[in-house]
Amino acid sequence: QLQLVESGGGVVQPGGSLRLTCTASGYSLSSYSIGWFRQAPGKEREGVSCILKTDDSTLYRDPVKGRFTVSRDNAKNTVYLQMNDLKTEDTGVYFCALDCLVPTTRGQGTQVTVSS
Repeated sequence: QLQLVESGGGVVQPGGSLRLTCTASGYSLSSYSIGWFRQAPGKEREGVSCILKTDDSTLYRDPVKGRFTVSRDNAKNTVYLQMNDLKTEDTGVYFCALDCLVPTTRGQGTQVTVSS
């Protein structure tokens, strides 16, 4: 069974940083494009970032460009989402998935709260 586990969420003030991690056991994340998504209360789920399996190219939603960075460490079987200069509108549950478009196989998520 494919399982993903996210960690690294928390409460930060605007302008702060967090690094989220996405790990898996029993299979290699390097075989997949990995998408990061977020779900804010009362809002539609949205894709935030993607790292492609072909060449590790990265994609970002416009509001997070220049602030978020996705990367992977294949030796640790981990994908990261570095989030800098966080804004209140970044608040939500963040989860990773084995696809950048349709998060069919995904983790439970980690809460990110940006508040002063």
